[in-house]
Formats: sequence, structure tokens, C-alpha cells
Amino acid sequence: MLIHNATLQDGTLVDLRIEGPSVAAIETHLPPRPGEILLDAGGGVLLPGLHDHHLHLMALATSLESLRCGPPHVSTAQELEHRLVEHAAIPIEPGQDWIRGIGYHESVAGEIDRDWLDRVVPSRPVRVQHRSGRLWIINSPGLERLCSSSTATTLRQAPPAAELATGRILDADLWLRDRLGGRAPSLRRASTLLASYGITGVTDASARNTWCDYEHFIDIVARDELLQRLIVMGDASLDAAQSTAFVQRGPTKIYLREAALPTVEQLFASIAHSHAADRAVAIHCVTETEVVFASTAFAEVGSRPGDRIEHASIAPPEVIALLADQGLTVVTQPNFIRERGDTYLTDVPARDRAWLYRGRGFIDAGIHLAAGTDAPLGEPNPWLAMQAAVDRRTLGGKMLGEDEALSPEEALSLFSGDPLAPGSGGHRIAPGSTADFCVLDRPWTVAKKNLAATRVIATIRAGHLIWQG
Repeated sequence: MLIHNATLQDGTLVDLRIEGPSVAAIETHLPPRPGEILLDAGGGVLLPGLHDHHLHLMALATSLESLRCGPPHVSTAQELEHRLVEHAAIPIEPGQDWIRGIGYHESVAGEIDRDWLDRVVPSRPVRVQHRSGRLWIINSPGLERLCSSSTATTLRQAPPAAELATGRILDADLWLRDRLGGRAPSLRRASTLLASYGITGVTDASARNTWCDYEHFIDIVARDELLQRLIVMGDASLDAAQSTAFVQRGPTKIYLREAALPTVEQLFASIAHSHAADRAVAIHCVTETEVVFASTAFAEVGSRPGDRIEHASIAPPEVIALLADQGLTVVTQPNFIRERGDTYLTDVPARDRAWLYRGRGFIDAGIHLAAGTDAPLGEPNPWLAMQAAVDRRTLGGKMLGEDEALSPEEALSLFSGDPLAPGSGGHRIAPGSTADFCVLDRPWTVAKKNLAATRVIATIRAGHLIWQG
């Protein structure tokens, strides 16, 4: 493949030849060879392919077939009712009567429950996921279906009676999956969407990934259902997993919840076991308490390159000092400033708002910083996330943590670099380097002025064109 008339970030106009999975040559002008694929960049900037360092592939695939039930798509109870009623009226295939909603937040209609959903949709099973990802609200037909399911393959404990009574079911994804049955969703649509954003690699950050899930991902990539390179986080069963050309074992994922923290000894043991298996550790930490707890554990056990904190949602100066002392990487979600910022301005105490999803504070402290969209809990478009890292504006146009703003170049670097060492630096475009690229419709000098407005015209992974539009 020959990429013609492309600009580099410094404005240099080049032609770039790809042979196999690598860059063969970069010159001011390269004559096309007979039979060579020619891609005219039209002066658009050639960038390293993007990597989303934190998302959930299977959930993203499912979300694309789900009903959006929260901001910015739905803002009021009336809008939600209308959307559910309208969807319930759509003719359905036998066995496809579930209505699955995602992204709900209390700012829409308060703490809705089983009775609220029964009033709106009394005749079809409905389950609506809270945007936190932890809570499902299920109506009576849905609960009846789940509790009498004949597809269950295990004897997983049912949710508490009090939760079943209200239909507000917490932390029951495995029970739901077991009761709902069915096949894993196809990743083709999700992968194509990601490729359209210039994404050539992703890290699946699901804590429940097992050896079986890892093997499933390898099969998916082998049949080109997933076009991106893949890093798979998961549990200790992945310790012995072998990497392939496009699927690599990632860190051990540990999910902390302040309301149900493990003992310090348990966390010490988990980190030590992972390190002994030559794996880094990624710890989910949303609250300040969770970050302090995790940092203290690393201080006791020791950290290694690649150890990371996922989210670090609230990080006052003393927390940043702890993270810096342990040499930990932070993988943040600047898109949440855009998507959830208006709610944060209402729900988060004023004293904590300056510490939300920080950017500048981490970098100035010498902490390696990378980003993921947390899709589908966040929008999967990394360009919107980059713009939020630069302007710190909510969807309502308000500023949130303006002192944390990054430059466009720093924002771009959040989604690049070595996926097993996030935040360690960008990918150099040079002869011999891996041919993972995205080509924008404009030069960098123009694109950097409004990252959210950029359009990707081509995405290339290992020398193969996986998106053109």
C-alpha cells in the first residue's frame, strides 16, 4: 500500500509505503508500483492508530442494540416514558420481546423501580441498566421470566428478596447472564464503529474475563469479527494465557468497591500473585478511599511497570502524591467530564469537583497518564474524549476543572503508545515501525483546533485497510 499526499504532525508532506505489516519507506515522493493499493490522504494528517485503553467489548456490542435511557439522549421522565412505550410498540420476532435499556441516571426520573416500569410497559419484559453499570431495574414480566427461567446452567444465588421486590437488582450480571442464556453478541458492528474512529487497538477491561473468554476472543479475531488488536484483562485464570499476533494477555483486573472492600491481606496476596505470574495489576478505583486503599497495597507489596489505577475519578493532591510515589499509571476517562459533567456539578460536593478526572495534575506530578472511554458506559468516540480533555466543557457548556486542561497533543497521546505500558509515549512513524495508522480529513494544524470535529478517512492495522470512509 502507498499512502500518498499525507502530512505528519509537524506539517511535513510525505508519501509512505507499507509492505506487509510494517512501514517500508517515507519520502517526499514515492512513485506507485504496479498493482499497489493507493490511498490519497488529500493533505490529511497521518497519525499512529489510536488505542482505547479501557472499554468493555461485549457490553459495547450489546449496547448498540439497546435503548438509550439517560443523558444526553433522554433528560426527563416524560421522554423516557415516550421512548419505552414507542419501543414496546415495535413488532417483534418470537423470543425477542425483551426491551433492554442502558445509561439510566436518577436525574431523568428519580429512583425508578419495578412499579414505575410496570406502569409504563406492563406487557413486555424490560430491564434498564443504570449508567454506573452496577444496577439493573427490571419490571414484573421481566422478573417473572428470569425467576422461572429454564435456561439457567448453574445454581447461582438469586438476588436478595428485597431487591426482587423493588426490581432494583445490584451486582447481578452473572445471575442475569445465566438466566437469560443466549449466545455472545457479534462484535462486527462494534469493531467497525471503533475502526471508523481510527482505533486500531483496544483493552478489554472486564474483571470477569476468564481463560474461556480469552480463547473466545482469539477465535473472534481469527475470523475477522474483531479488526483491532486486543489486550485482555481478567482474572488469575489468564496467568498461563499465551499471546497471539493480535491478542495479548493483559493485567490482572481487580475491582474495588468502597462498600465491600477486601481485607488488606487479600489485596496484598492478589497483587503479589499477579506479579509472580509476570502480570501487571489494574485496580478499579472510583472513590478517594479506593485509590488510597490500592496505593497503600502497592506501597506494601511493591509495584512493577504496567501497574495501573483505572479511573482515579477523584484525586486530590494527597492522592496524586501517593500514586506518584508508587510509580503507578492512571487510565482516566475525560469523556465523563463532557457526558456527565452537568450531573457532577449538581451531585458532587464542591470541594471535590476540581479533582474529577484530572489531566494536568497527573502529568505535572510525573504520573503516566492514558485514557479509555469505558464504552459502553461512556461514548466510544475517542475524539470527543480528547476534546473534553482539552476544553473541560460539559454537554451543557459549563467548565469543570479548567486547570486540568491538556494541550491537543497531550490529549492525543492519551490514546496512543504501548498498550501494555499506557502513557509511556507515542508510536513513532518511521521505516520499520508497525503500520497501524489513522488518516484524518485535515492536517493537524486544523484538526487540533477542534478535535471533536475531525473525521477519520482511513484506518490501517498491520498494513491492512480496516476502515475507509
